[in-house]
Amino acid sequence: MTDTPLLGPVTAPELQVMSFNIRRRMPRLLPGNPDRWVKRRPLVARLLESEVPSIIGVQEALPDQAAFLRHALGTRYRSVGYGRNADRGGEGCPLFYDGRRLAMLQWKQTALSDTPDASGSTTWGNKVPRVLVEAVFRDRETGVEFRVLNTHFDHRSRNARIHSATRVREIVAASPLPALVTGDFNTSVGSLPYQAITTGGTLVDTWDVASEHVSEAWGTFPDYRPPRLDHKRIDWILATPGISVSRTGVNVARFDGAWPSDHAPVQAIVTLPV
Repeated sequence: MTDTPLLGPVTAPELQVMSFNIRRRMPRLLPGNPDRWVKRRPLVARLLESEVPSIIGVQEALPDQAAFLRHALGTRYRSVGYGRNADRGGEGCPLFYDGRRLAMLQWKQTALSDTPDASGSTTWGNKVPRVLVEAVFRDRETGVEFRVLNTHFDHRSRNARIHSATRVREIVAASPLPALVTGDFNTSVGSLPYQAITTGGTLVDTWDVASEHVSEAWGTFPDYRPPRLDHKRIDWILATPGISVSRTGVNVARFDGAWPSDHAPVQAIVTLPV
């Protein structure tokens, strides 16, 4: 039986973009806990197999989880990004992309801190390192070049989130290329970090500009419970003006009642300006 996708595969010039916090693998969980990675990983694979995104910004991926995703997605997909720690190990925010459709021209990973080139650095009030993965792609079908940024803002420090949002906005504003930003921002729409990243119109929320919503505005952190409309939408896909967004949605798919992650992935179908 084929799972019914929320958006599913697209053809040029459209691209399907996904932001997905897959939830880091936690040790010593009881067998019935819905958070167990051994139970969730086949569900993550089913979701990705059904949706076939062109680009996936992933958060909370430990090295073995990133390796699993590469295997589950198949040989047509590639990835960039490494762990957030000083030794480049630990949890990361890898970017996965369809190598048949997209050619990667360059990429880099930096720390969200005052010393971005120092892996593992923290200077804005966050206790754990936070990173930003940037890549420039060329669409093999249309020839359009564009930038994608993927990140995971701090869960405790609002100051760190505001500084991180400003950093992302400034990077996007400094480049002439159209850009997409995926991430778990750990803050709600309308918050100060949200305002910092969208101020001046450098980036817009794809949910706001989409021609069609294919789901309700679910909170994106259901935490293995039924989805709620009164919960925060903390995972976003942002875009520079000029990128057309035909459809978007929050994917609350469950398989036999089980969630792939404690977060619901956010997806959008976009068309880049030629």
